[in-house]
Amino acid sequence: MQTLGERIASYRKAANMTQAELAEACSVTAQAVSKWENDLTAPDISLVPKLAELFHVTTDELLGVPKRTVAAVDPAKVDMSKILFRVRVLSKEGDKVNVNLPLALAELLLSDGAMSSKLFGSKGDALKSIDFAQIVALVRQGAMGKLVEVDSADGDKVEVWVE
Repeated sequence: MQTLGERIASYRKAANMTQAELAEACSVTAQAVSKWENDLTAPDISLVPKLAELFHVTTDELLGVPKRTVAAVDPAKVDMSKILFRVRVLSKEGDKVNVNLPLALAELLLSDGAMSSKLFGSKGDALKSIDFAQIVALVRQGAMGKLVEVDSADGDKVEVWVE
C-alpha cells in the first residue's frame, strides 16, 4: 500500500506537474512538496481538498481510503424491509442532493422516470441513464454496497448505494 507521500508524487507526475508547480498551486515551497513526497511531513489538512481537486481525485483516494465494494449477501437472510436505497447527486455547481429511501418505496418511486425528476429536480437529468428496475433486481438477488457511479458529460456525479 502506498504512503500519502507516494500517492502525492504519483498523482503529481500523472498530472505532468513539477514539485515547483504543485508548490505554487498550494502556496507552499517546493521543499515542502519534496518533504511530503518523501514522507518527512504531511500537507496541512486544509490543503487536502485542494490537492484532490488539482489531481482530479477524491480526498478519500488521495488519503488512501479503500473503496467500498459491492458485496453479495444471501437474500434469504436479509430483511428487505430494512434495506436503504441511497442516491446522491453532486452537481459541478456544488449542489448536493441526497435521497435515502426504504427499498420498497424506492422501487415504487424510481421505476417511473418522471418521478426521479420530481425527487431530484433539474439535477435528475444525470439519472436518466440509470435503470433503477435492474438495480432493484440485483439487490433482491443479494447485491449490496455502491452499485452505480455515473459522471455525466456536464460534470455532475451520481452515486447509488444500497445498505
